[in-house]
Order: sequence, then structure tokens, then C-alpha cells
Amino acid sequence: MTERRPSSPGATAAEHRQAHEPPPVVAKRGWRYHHLGIPTAVQRPDEIYLEELKLHVSGFPTSPHGIEWMRFDEDSPLHPLIKTLPHVAFEVEDLDAALEGEEIIHPPGSPSAGVRAAMIAVDGA
Repeated sequence: MTERRPSSPGATAAEHRQAHEPPPVVAKRGWRYHHLGIPTAVQRPDEIYLEELKLHVSGFPTSPHGIEWMRFDEDSPLHPLIKTLPHVAFEVEDLDAALEGEEIIHPPGSPSAGVRAAMIAVDGA
């Protein structure tokens, strides 16, 4: 028998989820998986250029798993975490409410028609 120990400061063993349980943002807050964004230095043939962000994106329209490749211009204004680490994007009912209390590293904006998005950092990533 082993004891579950908190992995985060201030967490209690009762806050740990079981391996079969979804994360609390899914189970309790209703967030839904949208895509996995992966930074890359490799140019891809189906890239779309987002001039304001100095970002080339590809893969999202055709990936059955929701993979989006992200290639950045050297002078992209995006946060270093966005440019260097993969991210998981979720759909939420109320973006402003979902951002309350979070560390926002890219403020709400519209990267494409009909989409309002923001990015947060959690535990340094």
C-alpha cells in the first residue's frame, strides 16, 4: 500500500484524481479539448500565415487528432512559452470567466474568424 502525496504546494491528498478521471477543468468546469499546438522550426506545405502574430500554422484543418503545427518568425511578439512549449487548447462557454485567476500570457483576441482565444500558463508551462 502506498500513500498519495500532494504534488503541488498547498494541495491535499484528497485533491488528487484517479488515473481514469479527467482533469478538473474538464470534469468540473466543462472545458472541451480543441487542439494540441506544437511549436516547430520545420516549414510545412499547408501553412497559413497569421501576419499580426508573425506565426505560420498548419495541420489543424486536416488532423483527425486536432494537431496544429506552429512555426514562428524570429520577431514574433508571442510569449516565449507559446513559442517553445506545446500547448493544449480547450473550448469554454465563457472565456472571460475561464480566465479569472489564471496567469494570462496572451490576452483575449481573435486569431481567426469566429474564434476568440487567450493563452494561460499553469505551473510554469
